Amino acid sequence: MENRPKPARETLHAMPLAAIVLVVLLLGAFLWLLYRSEREQEYHSLIKNILWVEQNLGFQLATAEERLEHLAEELARRHLDMAHFKATAGHLVANGPEIERILLLGPDRRILAAVPPSAGGEAPVEGGTFTMAAKLGKRAFSGPVSTPPGGTGFEMQVPVFRDGKLAAMLVAIFSLDDLLGSHVPWWVAEKYRVSIVDGNGNELGTKSRLAVEPGRSYVVPLDPPGHDMALKASVYPSETSFTRNALAAAILGLAVSAILSLWAVRRHIQRRVAAEQALHAEHAFRKAMEDSLTVGMRARDLEGRITYVNPAFCRMVGWPAEDLVGRSPPMPYWLPEDVEATMALNQAVLDGQAPREGFELQFRRRDGDLFDALIYEAPLIGADGRHTGWMGSVLDITDRKRAQELAAREQEKLQQTARLVTMGEMASSLAHELNQPLAAIASYATGCLNKLASGKFVREDLIQAVEKLAAQAQRAGRIIRRVHDFVRKSEPNMAPCFLDDVIEDSIGFVEADARQRGVRIETDIRAVRPLVLGDRIMLGQVMLNLIRNGMEAMIETPAADRRLLVSTTEAEGMILVAVADRGTGVMPDAVDRLFTPFFSTKSEGMGMGLNICRSVIEQHRGRLWFQGNPEGGSVFRFALPMAEP
Repeated sequence: MENRPKPARETLHAMPLAAIVLVVLLLGAFLWLLYRSEREQEYHSLIKNILWVEQNLGFQLATAEERLEHLAEELARRHLDMAHFKATAGHLVANGPEIERILLLGPDRRILAAVPPSAGGEAPVEGGTFTMAAKLGKRAFSGPVSTPPGGTGFEMQVPVFRDGKLAAMLVAIFSLDDLLGSHVPWWVAEKYRVSIVDGNGNELGTKSRLAVEPGRSYVVPLDPPGHDMALKASVYPSETSFTRNALAAAILGLAVSAILSLWAVRRHIQRRVAAEQALHAEHAFRKAMEDSLTVGMRARDLEGRITYVNPAFCRMVGWPAEDLVGRSPPMPYWLPEDVEATMALNQAVLDGQAPREGFELQFRRRDGDLFDALIYEAPLIGADGRHTGWMGSVLDITDRKRAQELAAREQEKLQQTARLVTMGEMASSLAHELNQPLAAIASYATGCLNKLASGKFVREDLIQAVEKLAAQAQRAGRIIRRVHDFVRKSEPNMAPCFLDDVIEDSIGFVEADARQRGVRIETDIRAVRPLVLGDRIMLGQVMLNLIRNGMEAMIETPAADRRLLVSTTEAEGMILVAVADRGTGVMPDAVDRLFTPFFSTKSEGMGMGLNICRSVIEQHRGRLWFQGNPEGGSVFRFALPMAEP
């Protein structure tokens, strides 16, 4: 889907919208055609109905005309019998609601009689129509005239001739409102507003006053009475129009809703596609990161089953991911001889008891090679915040351990070399130290021989001399053993030892040298038999190095001030040892490099003594540091944890 050309995808997305628009257009066209058909049917019905009304009105007027002409003939034959006029006119007015009044005028237009009679002044009849009817000798219609109260009507004037002369004029006044109200049926009036208009379209009379639908009317001439009067029918708004409009509005609303919904779905799909693309990019980025890692990653569920391994882990153990994922302990890269111990450690990890600083294990590759691994385990938390397993990072530390072992061996060699150098430096003093017991042994042996040769001796004198000889021989032997123990190569022998004995032995080594240099070595052992767990020889080497450095630092110090103080104190379960001299001290720019390998303030120094001393003290879980002596010179201090007696 991602490789599909963009225009084709846009066309596919636009198809639902085009379908909805097409459906809306078809529905709109259908409604318009239906509306047009209804309008045409209504218009045809309007024409048919208005023509029927026009014929009906024409029939009513023709009937009234016939009756008025019959009355005019009766009046002419009966010499204007007023009683007959009133009776007949009253009958016509009573049965013809459209006839508002009937008048009988004389030739001089004076009212001879009126039905109904007028209570006030008489309105003048239309003169033009009177003259025309008199001249034509037949009935004539007037134009629109006002009729009380405020209405509009027209007059029908019928001449009454006797002996060839105009004897009177019969005038009937018709009301247009009454004409429409009496002769327009209800079924026409409920659909149309029927009215009579003049030539200018002004409404003269109407059936109702209701509003009509603009533009939907039909007009037919009303003749008689003529005079540009016409019958007009206008259509009322129908309920079908409201229903149709409501239906159209509903369809339009539905279409708009469908388009909006489609638009919302399209935007949701676009956001989802964008999110999927971002997820793919993120996955590719993470995959690239995982592939570039040299640290093995291994994920396991709560039962210890492997759920994920990265390529670095597969390269590390030599097993492909498909052979590892889904495997439960014991794993194929575990050492067969350590399965039980590894299983116990694995269970501790699953129980949440993995060491925070990590732990080391030895694994076996698929080809049989062994390697050392440093493993860190951390809880694996899912997206819902639940603990789903464990994520472990595995480091191949085989090379690191080899380097550490090599460094340890090199360190041991350096220590051995340092001891040899120290031994060489002490050779002369040791020779002088050995010379004394050897000279005493020779002297005692010579004395014994002389006594035996003279034959003048007592047994007790020889025993005393031989005992002194043996004591001197033991003294020489101890000196030789110290030298042998000091220079011989051996593994660290960690055992409880009293630090004051170590200090005493170390001072014993350098006593001769101290006398030659004129240095007084004093001790201040405040701790009660300070007991530590350590290698006596290595600790002695530290003390020797610090004491010798202190003595060498006082070479330019006046003889009276050449004092080296070795002291011990106890604080918070630690034994603190201080070696303070009164020498020249250490320059500030050299303080930070005192313990750096191959750095020395002495021209003939190797620069390894203090570095080895610090390594030895740290190997014993202690700390070595330097401070300036307030009385002048330097103080080297180290602290060691006290051992249980």
